[in-house]
Amino acid sequence: MPLAVYVLGLAVFAQGTSEFMLSGLLPGIAAGLHVSVPAAGLLTSAFAIGMAAGAPAMSLLARRRRRRRALLAFLSAFIATHVLGAVTTSYAVLLATRVAAALANAGFWAVALAAAVALVPPDARARATSVVVGGVTVACVAGVPAGALLGGHFGWRSAFWAVALVSLPALAAIARTIPDDRAPAASAAGELRVLSSRPLLAALATNALFQGATFCTFTYLAPLATHVTGVGAAWVPALLALFGLGSFAGVTIGGRVADAHPRTLIVAGMAALAAGWTALALTAGSPLAAVPLVFVQGMLAFGTGPALIARVLHLADGAPTLAGGLTTAAFNVGATIGPWLGGLTIGAGLGYRSPAWMSALLMACALATASAPLLRSGSAATPSPTR
Repeated sequence: MPLAVYVLGLAVFAQGTSEFMLSGLLPGIAAGLHVSVPAAGLLTSAFAIGMAAGAPAMSLLARRRRRRRALLAFLSAFIATHVLGAVTTSYAVLLATRVAAALANAGFWAVALAAAVALVPPDARARATSVVVGGVTVACVAGVPAGALLGGHFGWRSAFWAVALVSLPALAAIARTIPDDRAPAASAAGELRVLSSRPLLAALATNALFQGATFCTFTYLAPLATHVTGVGAAWVPALLALFGLGSFAGVTIGGRVADAHPRTLIVAGMAALAAGWTALALTAGSPLAAVPLVFVQGMLAFGTGPALIARVLHLADGAPTLAGGLTTAAFNVGATIGPWLGGLTIGAGLGYRSPAWMSALLMACALATASAPLLRSGSAATPSPTR
């Protein structure tokens, strides 16, 4: 695997830390800027909305740019927003920096996914994708807890400074390792024809449903653990880290399997996830069952996810950067809708098990959406002799 692919994963680690770290910083931000905690929570929503809405626009902006220059521009803008966020005393300015950071992150993701698969042969695309996505899992395991620790000891601004500083080595490494070539780009009309194909639209819908299922339960894992499983609040960070460790294991193993057997991994992985979310809903009251399932579900979710992303990039081979942008948008649509649906079920009085049931339903829908095109065409995420 080329060093440049791991460099992209490092940059994604910094950006993933920024995306998720606010969950542990909201009380400090609210107190420091003299706003309510719900108002501080809007900073997270602003980032997610900026990612979902900005990804297609940023990928259009970068469509004909040289990849290295586009990556450097997006990452530099991302760093600048965190420096400004770290020094501002205005809530409105901080909110604006979160939107701007999301736009820069969305553009970086779109180019990074296309660049990663362009750096490797066709039979290693899923593995390259898994390395990039692995940056998010490392952020969940190490970056987010570290950000919360920094915020607790040195104030919430220190976490913003840390994200900016961690991004600097990635910026320097990108300048040295990423080829300064242009992504192959057809006419705008030609790319739109590629992006409007039914198999591609089905793959994007599958990605959104898949991520919705993952984040639906993950978002409410803490209250599920404390109110249903009976785990003490002090153990919740360890449980979240366990999900992250499973995710890291899954993304490491899944990338290798997906290049050889992509169709099998996608179908079997989603079927296993639907069964796993159902099992978690049924057995959440037992720590002996629920705790191992948290690890397994993290492993399956992030082991299967890169294969789904690689499939989108394969189906949109004529529009790689735009496809990367749409994949990023689908990911964040799912990450927004899943927690919302989980919150609706809890608000309806169905209890803290209900997000797991909703995850099982969303995963079943994802499996149905993906299976028909896969079985009809016999296609896979990447060309492979065994597909």
